[in-house]
Amino acid sequence: MNKKQKKERAQKVAEALRVIYPESVCALEYEGEPWKLMVMARLSAQCTDARVNIVSRSLFERFPTLDAMADGELSEIEELVRPCGLYRTKAESIKTACIIVRDKFGGRIPDNMDDLLSLPGVGRKIANLLLGDIYGKGGIVADTHCIRICGRLGMYPAEQKDPLKTEKIMSELIDVSEQSDFCHRIVQFGRDVCTARSPKCSECPISQLCEYSLSAKTPKNK
Repeated sequence: MNKKQKKERAQKVAEALRVIYPESVCALEYEGEPWKLMVMARLSAQCTDARVNIVSRSLFERFPTLDAMADGELSEIEELVRPCGLYRTKAESIKTACIIVRDKFGGRIPDNMDDLLSLPGVGRKIANLLLGDIYGKGGIVADTHCIRICGRLGMYPAEQKDPLKTEKIMSELIDVSEQSDFCHRIVQFGRDVCTARSPKCSECPISQLCEYSLSAKTPKNK
């Protein structure tokens, strides 16, 4: 496919996902508080969103505000986030990021990529999530679901599995106004249908737009 064809296919996929999932919702239950989304996104590294949601209830009960988290004892934060794995690294980056947001940015999550990337534990994936969900600026959140599914769709070579390349390519194919919702829907679709190990191609409502599915149906020359 050339770039024009890819863009047309990507738009059709976005439209189909909009029909399947009319309510585009972030899987992290951050209660509309930007700083909590930053914290939860950090906890989600190599951890399921479901577990992060559970762990965060106790975490935010103990530290209900950005200031409280910034001033919290590191050892206590570590114990609370332990079930999410990598708890020492995550706890330290969360506490430090909250201190920086409070002291350098006046308690407000930054609204631009450069400042977001200056926060410990915040990479482009989390930064794009924050820019999209909090500020409506769009951004492709190149998580495992997005990388896997967009590769299978034929948007880029599936074997590359490169977050930065996925972000760059999909940013050019999906309109900015649709990017955040598209990524949330991709996550849900990846859990329901296009799973990592056993995609349900026979049940997939967008199989006619998918290179992976179409190639599987193509008879092999003997």
